[in-house]
Amino acid sequence: MQILFLHQNFPGQYRHLAPAMAQRSGNRVFGLGQNETPSIPGITQLRYKAPEAGKTTPHPYLLRTEGHIRHGQAAARAALQLREKGFRPDLICAHPGWGEGLFLKDVFPDAKLIFYWEFYFRARGGDIGFEPPGVEVSLDEAARTRVQNTIQLIQLEAADWGVSPTRWQWSRYPDSARSRISVIHEGIDTAVATPDGPAEFRLADGRLLTREDEVATYVARNLEPYRGFPQFMRALPILQRQRPKAQVVVVGGDSVSYGRAPAQGGSWREVMLREMEGKIDLSRVHFVGRLPYPQLLSLFRLTQAHLYLTYPFVLSWSMLDAMACGAPILGSATPPVLEVIQDGVNGRLVDFFDPEAIGTGLAAMLADPAAQAPIRQAARQHVLEHYDLARICLPRQIALLEAVAAGQPGPVLAE
Repeated sequence: MQILFLHQNFPGQYRHLAPAMAQRSGNRVFGLGQNETPSIPGITQLRYKAPEAGKTTPHPYLLRTEGHIRHGQAAARAALQLREKGFRPDLICAHPGWGEGLFLKDVFPDAKLIFYWEFYFRARGGDIGFEPPGVEVSLDEAARTRVQNTIQLIQLEAADWGVSPTRWQWSRYPDSARSRISVIHEGIDTAVATPDGPAEFRLADGRLLTREDEVATYVARNLEPYRGFPQFMRALPILQRQRPKAQVVVVGGDSVSYGRAPAQGGSWREVMLREMEGKIDLSRVHFVGRLPYPQLLSLFRLTQAHLYLTYPFVLSWSMLDAMACGAPILGSATPPVLEVIQDGVNGRLVDFFDPEAIGTGLAAMLADPAAQAPIRQAARQHVLEHYDLARICLPRQIALLEAVAAGQPGPVLAE
């Protein structure tokens, strides 16, 4: 079987699936993306050039849509070059988020097309209008949100099948689409993300943190409102008053992955440090930027309280990685987290908007590490039972690809 994986940041969500398909006998696998990434054995990787911006300014609702169309054109031209060289994929797996899959059916009409449906935008019940609470979404924002789905809807029409990583993310899609979307997570490699292994972290000043230290952690790709960074920062004074020996390690970059940059410029870290100036002891709060995966796992193994906050949006891999390492989680009681964490069983839940409860919750976990042992064990067990890469997720993904390639429907809910 010939397979084309398309993702702007290839391999992206296909980081396990694409290599696995490349290793199966008889498969020929190509990976197409925009950004440079390390080579993967068995996969021929190609790049398309980032498209130039338009010369005219479209309607504000269409700014993102026009950019996606240009990405779709660029990806289609790269696919045409593959076709001219004789490549005829039986199956195409694509992420629709940047519009790259818009015209693939026009280039390869006989190929089966599976999209990774990550998030369908709505003006209610999700990220839009979540913060500040109680403020009604304007008609302008609701209209912009509706138009934002234009590119996804075009790709939905072209898709033979789709996959969403969680039930909640699946539930956001239109009723007419969900019958052609399987719920299968990308999977957590629990042989790597495990409580066993290095459990230490060296700070910039040379101090070495271990399991013997009182450590709380916060992790996000970027420190921003979508992942509750302001609420976390506002909780620090409460945490530090109750636990004067606690060390807090903050992992994440200063860019913006989701939502908007601060109106006043700079990063959200700078904004919150200004707001909290004089209110927190920065000698006990360590901003370490982004970390290599092995270092992140080492941190998860030693933490005594890990905070994960999120808008009603996509669930971060980091929370499941932390659970697989046996980290005790304090998570926001928002839909993506509620799908995974049962309060008091495999983690703790807290109101996203309550810094007092967040700080007190973290302090309580630090005050009695022994009491967290059953929660740590249950957290890992939950990941083993529902998100294990080798035993659950990858076999389901492979079975789905082979079924769709053979013209058969996949399962809608895999669990």
